Amino acid sequence: METTAPHFFDHDGVPLAYRRSSASPAHADPHHASVVWLGGFHSDMLGEKATLLHHAVHATGRGFIRFDYLGHGESGGAFADGTIGRWRSDALAIIDNLTAGPLVLVGSSMGGWMALLAALARPERVKALVLLAPAPDFTDKLMWASFDDSQKRQIMERGFWTRPSPYDPAGYPITKMLIEEGRDWNLLDAEIPLDIPVRILHGGLDIDVPWTHSLDLADKLRTRDVVWSLIKDGDHRLSRPQDISRMIATVLATVEQVEAKQT
Repeated sequence: METTAPHFFDHDGVPLAYRRSSASPAHADPHHASVVWLGGFHSDMLGEKATLLHHAVHATGRGFIRFDYLGHGESGGAFADGTIGRWRSDALAIIDNLTAGPLVLVGSSMGGWMALLAALARPERVKALVLLAPAPDFTDKLMWASFDDSQKRQIMERGFWTRPSPYDPAGYPITKMLIEEGRDWNLLDAEIPLDIPVRILHGGLDIDVPWTHSLDLADKLRTRDVVWSLIKDGDHRLSRPQDISRMIATVLATVEQVEAKQT
C-alpha cells in the first residue's frame, strides 16, 4: 500500500525509519495537534491501520508521523536486542526530535504501552491518547504468565525461546532480557498518573490481549476522561474497514478536543 521511501533518524547508533507529513518542528502551529502512531510488537509502520490513519490525518492538514522501533520494519538493529525500555527510548527520540506542539498518541497493542510511557515522560507535550487493544505490562502479565514450564526454562537457561507467529513463519525470539527488563516498566500495579483524555478501542474476540486487560487499564488511569469501547465482534488487529473507520473517527474527534483546549 505504501510506496514512498522512509526517512531515517539516528538514535544511539541505530537508524530509525519514519514517515512524516507536517511542517518542520520549527514552523509547526502551536494551536494544531499532531498525531504520532506507535505500532505493536513485531509489527511495522506499513500496516493498513497506520497507513490509512496517516492519509486521513494528512487530509485535514495536520501533522502525522509513524516510525519503526529498533529491530522492527525498516529500522536498523536486531529484534532480539530490543527491550521495552529501548523501544520507549526510540519513541521519545522521535517525539523530541521530529515533532512539535501538542500531540495525540495513537498506540496499537504494545504501542499502547509505549504511548502510556511516553505520556508519562512528556506530560507537557502529550495531550491525549487513543489506544487500540492496548497491552501495557504484556511481557510479564500476558506472555510470561501464559508460558509453560518448558518455555520458561528455555528463556531462563538458553536466554530465549522462539515463539511461533501466524504473521511470521520463522517465529520470533522472546528473550530473557525482554521479560526481565520489561518488569521495570509495568504500569498496572498502581494508579497511572495521567490527567488527559484517553480513548480505548478493544475487540471482544481478541485472543492476544483479552479485553479485560484494557478494562483494567481504564480503571487504573487517574483521569476521569476515559472512554472504553468494546467492539464485540472485533479481533486483536481491528483492521476491518468498519474498525479502521471507527479508529479514524475517534482520532480526529480527539484531535479536535485537544485543539479546542489550546485556543
